[in-house]
Amino acid sequence: MAEETALADMRPGGAGDAGDRRPDSAVVRDALGVGIAVGLSGFAFGVTSAGSGLTLLQTCALSLLVFTGASQFALVGALAAGGNPFTAAAGAFFLGVRNAFYGLRLSQLLALPRAVRPLAAQWVIDETTAVALAQPARRGARIGFTVTGASLYLLWNLTTLLGALGAKALGDTDAWGLDAAGPAVFLALLAPMLKTVTERAVAALAVALGLGLLPVLPAGVPVLAAALAAPAVLYLEGRRRPAPDGARDEIRKEER
Repeated sequence: MAEETALADMRPGGAGDAGDRRPDSAVVRDALGVGIAVGLSGFAFGVTSAGSGLTLLQTCALSLLVFTGASQFALVGALAAGGNPFTAAAGAFFLGVRNAFYGLRLSQLLALPRAVRPLAAQWVIDETTAVALAQPARRGARIGFTVTGASLYLLWNLTTLLGALGAKALGDTDAWGLDAAGPAVFLALLAPMLKTVTERAVAALAVALGLGLLPVLPAGVPVLAAALAAPAVLYLEGRRRPAPDGARDEIRKEER
């Protein structure tokens, strides 16, 4: 009900488009700030990708076609560690699945024309979703999504190219620790979104699984194993939650 009310307010002429709407200039400023700050980390991806053995064309193709930093870093990181290409691709894929769920929410919020949706889908990532959802009105959400997506896409691909070209000049890329830039940005965006105990428990268990299994499993596999954190925590939470009175009566009958 609360979500339906919020969506109603987002419609043209609704409350969200009147008194609650932020100035367009403020939305553009915030969107550009996110786009520029995150887009610069594309340089780190370009260096890391080139250092893992990918060619300039392969590195640039990943940023142009995949365009989701966490998945890109996961892929090249697993390849650099000697992981199986299929395992590395699977880990990157599962990290990218979250964007599909973002798309379900943004499709209602933005309500873009059908002809534009296939192009907009390429920009459905953590940053554009965060900026769009932060706006109280549909107009602001559209502006935030578009400006963040455009600035980040252009800058990310440009810095990817520069990073891949400059990898040789840096020498040993592992010594610079640039491969940590992508995960660091991702964690900085994710941390404020973990508001409930369940969400924090899932994140903590995922980190524990990923780091704990890293020394014993092939590269890329710990990322897949970390995905088990969500169903595990939800299962335990369901076991701890008291059953409704009707369910308790049924349980007692079955025990008899």
